[in-house]
Amino acid sequence: MFVKCAAVIAAMLAAVPAFGHPMGNFSISHYAGIHIRTDSVELEYLIDMAEIPAFQQIQQSGMPPDGTDPRTKTYLDSKAAEFAQGLSMTLDGHRLALKPISQNVIFPQGAGNLPTMKMGFLYRATLPDICRTKACEISYSDSNFPDRAGWKEIVVSTGEGVRREGADVFAVDRSAHLTDYPTDLVNSPPQDLAARISFAIFAPPAVPRVSLSATAKPAPQPVQAPEVAAQAPVQLQANRQSPPRNAFTELMTHKEISFGFAFLAALIAAGLGALHAMEPGHGKTIVAAYLVGSKGTARHAFLLGLIVTVSHTAGVYLLGAVTLYAQKYIMPDRLYPFLSVLSGILIAGMGIYILLKRLAGDEFSAHVHGAGGHSHGVLWRRPSAEDSAPGKRQLLVLGITGGMVPCPAALVVLLSAVALDRVGFGLFLIVAFSLGLATVLIGMGLAAVYAGRLLAKVPIEGKMIRLWMPAASAAMITILGFVITVRGLMAAGILEIRI
Repeated sequence: MFVKCAAVIAAMLAAVPAFGHPMGNFSISHYAGIHIRTDSVELEYLIDMAEIPAFQQIQQSGMPPDGTDPRTKTYLDSKAAEFAQGLSMTLDGHRLALKPISQNVIFPQGAGNLPTMKMGFLYRATLPDICRTKACEISYSDSNFPDRAGWKEIVVSTGEGVRREGADVFAVDRSAHLTDYPTDLVNSPPQDLAARISFAIFAPPAVPRVSLSATAKPAPQPVQAPEVAAQAPVQLQANRQSPPRNAFTELMTHKEISFGFAFLAALIAAGLGALHAMEPGHGKTIVAAYLVGSKGTARHAFLLGLIVTVSHTAGVYLLGAVTLYAQKYIMPDRLYPFLSVLSGILIAGMGIYILLKRLAGDEFSAHVHGAGGHSHGVLWRRPSAEDSAPGKRQLLVLGITGGMVPCPAALVVLLSAVALDRVGFGLFLIVAFSLGLATVLIGMGLAAVYAGRLLAKVPIEGKMIRLWMPAASAAMITILGFVITVRGLMAAGILEIRI
């Protein structure tokens, strides 16, 4: 049994850590295919939900991830009407009535055995006869899920007898109907939610020809109803990219959980937590920079690493609770970058405070006036232990802010545990993951402490060591805080930086 469990986990370790969905676990992608005919305009509207929004929709609606279930059909009917309310299509300023023609949904498997959800709707609107006598303009806009990150694409095409006027924009389908996201655009996807299309109709609608003899009278033709008969469901496909696997989330998919598997899974989760701590953007650099500049002790290193880990784990549980119970009021994908921005601002503020304190405590010189006249004295000194020792408040603030941004993979594990009714096992894995994270952060802190002690033994009496080293560590913390803030603003869509 132990060998079997080890083989299963070894296969999981071969998986490359990555997000389940190409656009990220929080994303909702849009695709609008506008096709203009001589008598009507069709809108193929696709919504691709990644693991977390799909999980929310499934939990909220009570439907299973099964396209054939009657509850799923009821859900699609309601979404067809709801999405139509958020779509606006006008012709020369007059609103066109979008009528649902067909719909479909599939549930491709994502990370942690959580399903993603891709929905497709076909809408149709009749064009007035005036477009056969003059050029017309269609204005389209999409206000569904306005604040959710994802791929947002519009593709325009025309049928026989219709010619587009002006610039031929929105003519290329870059994502192949949300099935093949270009890797070079994943980090800067298109954000097209509105378009204006000018067109002209130069041919009448196709009419069936009837062969008539010289003496035969034309047979009466049936009058076509304005509505078009319902078509087959919209054809949907899963993403062509093989779903990337994450060794952490894959632990939740194992069917049988024995003691041996749980033990090895805990070791793997701890190892992955350690690797997660080594990734860019986490608290290890802040921990090291602060302890070097503040003459911290091993006790300070342990406390700071522990606070970062507890904050990081609490962030996972907080975001999980929001996803499960407060999705109507707070969107988790909006909360995630907000936490990054808040963390960056607090870290930068703490860095500035420490920097000013270091500079104010170490004067280069002073101009002293007294009763007996005045004198110039050099007051530059090495900071005392009382001046430079880390304060409990500083440790708490840096620890909380350095770890408050949760790991998306840990959140997926938590949601997967809820979906699979394995909450206990999921919490167990997250705790093991956090222990691995804490081990690395504490180790980095201890390394910084002992490196600082070795440096203090170097017989160099100069400003570089006595003054500028603590100031440089504070400046590093400030810079890291600004970087985290900018990244959070970019993730929230508030700031855009193009290189």
